[in-house]
Amino acid sequence: MRLAYETVTALVYDPVAANRNTTRASLRALGFRQIDTVSTPEDLESALRQRPPDLVLCEAHGSDGPLCALIQKLRRGGEGFNPFVVIIVTAWTNDQSLIKRIVNSGADDLLLRPFSTSLLETRIRAHTERRKNFVVTSDYVGPDRRPERREPNVELFEPPNSLRMKAKERMSPEEVSQRLDGELKAACAALTAEKLKRDAFQICILWRLLQEHKPGTTEFADDLVKLRQLTRDVRERCAANNYDAAVESSDSVMAAVEGLEAGVDRNASMHLLGQSALQLKHFFEPEKTDVQHKGELDATMDMIHAREAQKLAS
Repeated sequence: MRLAYETVTALVYDPVAANRNTTRASLRALGFRQIDTVSTPEDLESALRQRPPDLVLCEAHGSDGPLCALIQKLRRGGEGFNPFVVIIVTAWTNDQSLIKRIVNSGADDLLLRPFSTSLLETRIRAHTERRKNFVVTSDYVGPDRRPERREPNVELFEPPNSLRMKAKERMSPEEVSQRLDGELKAACAALTAEKLKRDAFQICILWRLLQEHKPGTTEFADDLVKLRQLTRDVRERCAANNYDAAVESSDSVMAAVEGLEAGVDRNASMHLLGQSALQLKHFFEPEKTDVQHKGELDATMDMIHAREAQKLAS
């Protein structure tokens, strides 16, 4: 079946004008007619906010750090973004560390340059007709492409796909706008709820790790920094969704973190931290009993200890 790309909006980011024009020409050869191009990561972010496209092609060379950070921000539902836009990253090298960073960012695909128009069409068709379901974990939002990504009880969901709506289902832009609006609201709400649940669980794990680390050690300091950053993010999301009880628990976690950073009455701070962290977890998973919550934390800590023992033995 021929796909109709005439009404699909595409956004091309590449700092090199010649490569930008080559990608644009390939898209036009496939039937794309609405193509915007940008040359800096800042302009890419601005374009993603102002006019969320159906398809993004972005070059990693020279700016893979900012690019991967932007993709992660988008996937996590940053304000003004469509977290589910199809993203194909292009690169000139198959360096394994670069590939890992791109995969972990939540991009849909990686396409090595130079590529043919037919190969580009194959990749776009795959994301139009057979796009992978998304997964949300404590540190990743994006396509569930690798078995080792999966955690126990992680739910997969089908992301809204305006590329498919226009190219395969041949819906008009107006029809897509109406349908996408509803699907995005539902999907973003589900993403936010799942991410907050995962982050609350991670806050509990950091509490348990801090119990085991000695104050003054690198491990203790690193986990305390992670806890502060994660709790700040959770609080902002809870405030944006009017989760008042969760905001209060987050504030208590932050107060405990400040106490631990100041080194004042560690026992009292750890007690407050544990109590507040568990309250957060209860808030996002009220259907579970205290025994179930404790069992999940114990099982995860056992896995962490097993991995550490394996590293020491190897």
